[in-house]
Amino acid sequence: MGKAYDYLIVGSGLFGAVFAHEAKKKEKKCLVIDKRNHTGGNIYCENVKGINVHKYGAHIFHTNDKHIWDYVNSFVEFNRYTNSPLAVFEDEMYNLPFNMNTFYQLWKVRTPQEVKNKIREQIEASGIKNPQNLQEQAISLVGTDIYYKLIKGYTEKQWGRDAKDLPAFIIKRLPVRFTYDNNYFSDKYQGIPIGGYNKLTEGLLKGIEVKTDVDYFEDKAHWDSLAEKLVFTGKIDQYYNYQFGQLEYRSLKFEHQTLDTDNYQGNAVVNYTEREIPYTRIIEHKHFEFGSQPKTVITKEYPEEWNTEKEPYYPINDAKNTEMYKQYEQLAKADSHIVFGGRLAEYKYYDMHQVIGSALKKSKEI
Repeated sequence: MGKAYDYLIVGSGLFGAVFAHEAKKKEKKCLVIDKRNHTGGNIYCENVKGINVHKYGAHIFHTNDKHIWDYVNSFVEFNRYTNSPLAVFEDEMYNLPFNMNTFYQLWKVRTPQEVKNKIREQIEASGIKNPQNLQEQAISLVGTDIYYKLIKGYTEKQWGRDAKDLPAFIIKRLPVRFTYDNNYFSDKYQGIPIGGYNKLTEGLLKGIEVKTDVDYFEDKAHWDSLAEKLVFTGKIDQYYNYQFGQLEYRSLKFEHQTLDTDNYQGNAVVNYTEREIPYTRIIEHKHFEFGSQPKTVITKEYPEEWNTEKEPYYPINDAKNTEMYKQYEQLAKADSHIVFGGRLAEYKYYDMHQVIGSALKKSKEI
């Protein structure tokens, strides 16, 4: 007698939801379970005072892939939001990414050649020929002013380490634009779902059985017995009972506040680049959807050291963890009845369009 489901899908984030949708189109029966009390993983939005609050940090969709853009828009229409963050350093404001507006704010220069000369002078003055750490690597790419004002403190907060103690390879390149363009992403397609990301998740999971508040590991044998195959989107080291050790992450803490004003900072994303300010940025959620509500909701984002009691957000892809992950990956390749996918299962930082692309590719292969 066959099992009740073709696929048990552990995790209802983008990878799990896309895989479930594609499997359903092929008339496969899926059960999706999630340990949180909601679906959608980290793209989940909570409605507060009519504002869609990105509960687990700002998510801005961007891609050059028309197929993926059309795919997500088939579930919910995306708006024309363009990410143009600002940075605050010692009460001065700068445009991001580094572009001609930023350089005018820094040095009052107006032409690309003036900027190139300024950066080259600072790189030469540093005397760095063979960068040995992140600080030296960054200065060798963009000079000292940009580094000390807009990179150093933010990066040290993100990693919880002094920049001189971080490896140079973390920053392979730093995009510098010699145009007056505040659009953070260069992708052709960009936006936010009108009505929030929950509409995308609901569209993907429509007609599929979903159970929330379920911890797969509390009764693994039971859940495994229900389906022919498993799609696992959680931590790969946890699946294999940490037999090669525990993979490391950076975590985040979010402090949400509802304020009695219709506009707090005038922009969706404002970064704080001084290390002395404990949060890395403030998000004002209504600006993602051009909201006109009488109140506003802001979120301060604090990077944290990770432990098993906290959410794992950013894989630490240094040499030690990469080597450990490769050992788990070998086990995964040998388990032909399991599909491992997504940020935690593949120990890889993914943008949203990349997760969707990966899930579409794996479901098509199967």
